Amino acid sequence: MPAAHDPRPLTGEPLSLDLLNTRWMHDGARQDLLDDPEGLAVWLAANGLDERFTADAPTLRNVLAARDALAGLVDLPGKPGGEATAVARLDAVLTHGRIRARLTPEGPAEEPEFAEPAWGPAWLAARDYLDLLSAAPDRIRGCAHEACVLHFFDTSRNGTRRWCSMAVCGNRAKASRHYARTRP
Repeated sequence: MPAAHDPRPLTGEPLSLDLLNTRWMHDGARQDLLDDPEGLAVWLAANGLDERFTADAPTLRNVLAARDALAGLVDLPGKPGGEATAVARLDAVLTHGRIRARLTPEGPAEEPEFAEPAWGPAWLAARDYLDLLSAAPDRIRGCAHEACVLHFFDTSRNGTRRWCSMAVCGNRAKASRHYARTRP
């Protein structure tokens, strides 16, 4: 049975940020794709994980734990005590898996292993965040629009991307500035 349509406004970000983007704002109300295992199935399918992992209650619980830890790190940097708590929560997710190095006929390879398969998607998202931190921590960003809660990895050449989507949030900001300038 094919997964349902993904309703999120921003998809295709690295796995950790895509997990954060399972919460978004629509008409002033917060939406959450991960309200139930069906939403988890949509997220797993969107990230090519649906063949490896099951969208069930234990997997959902673990993915939500990873999302909360990531949100604490991305949304609350520098908050006294908050960052240490978020780091501990992310480390707790990471204890449920590891990278196994091996030699294959194609050459060296790394393969993730999990204590329990239900921790797989959560662990992969946490590990992806570590990879983003190693590559370019300053390019992990939240949308600059005050009403938006989405995150992205800035891949622009000069590293100046501000909006999750120029067509949506960037346009809203431009329209607001124009309205403020032209209003008597």
